[in-house]
Amino acid sequence: MPRHPKTPRRLVADGRPYLWTLRHSHRVLDSGRVADCRETLTLYPQPAGTGGPLRIVFVEAPGRYVPGGSPMGSGDVGYVRGASLNLHEPGAVRALLDAAAARGWQPGERRATEVDGWPLQEAAAATRVRDSNPAGP
Repeated sequence: MPRHPKTPRRLVADGRPYLWTLRHSHRVLDSGRVADCRETLTLYPQPAGTGGPLRIVFVEAPGRYVPGGSPMGSGDVGYVRGASLNLHEPGAVRALLDAAAARGWQPGERRATEVDGWPLQEAAAATRVRDSNPAGP
């Protein structure tokens, strides 16, 4: 049976469990077109109450894409001429979590933290490439 897309997924990083969700949002213009697309990846440190959620937000902008599905996959974010990530992949989520921690996010912080995903994206994409080619060329 397939997983329900709104059900949080589980990830363990450095011995600490997290639940994570991915949501797409946008505005609908009077013309019916969509604007201001964004993907929000939220990680919830577990057990509940041991830390505030981390929200990593990707907002579409010139040179960056945040599609809402067809013809590109849901959860894809990237640069038009550069690296991309599929935010449905646990490895991409882990790479973003690691990049946020490297920039100072602490999972034990009690308050919710929202960060711009674009500064984390290149480091996370580089990690994904390195992890997919561990032996090198």
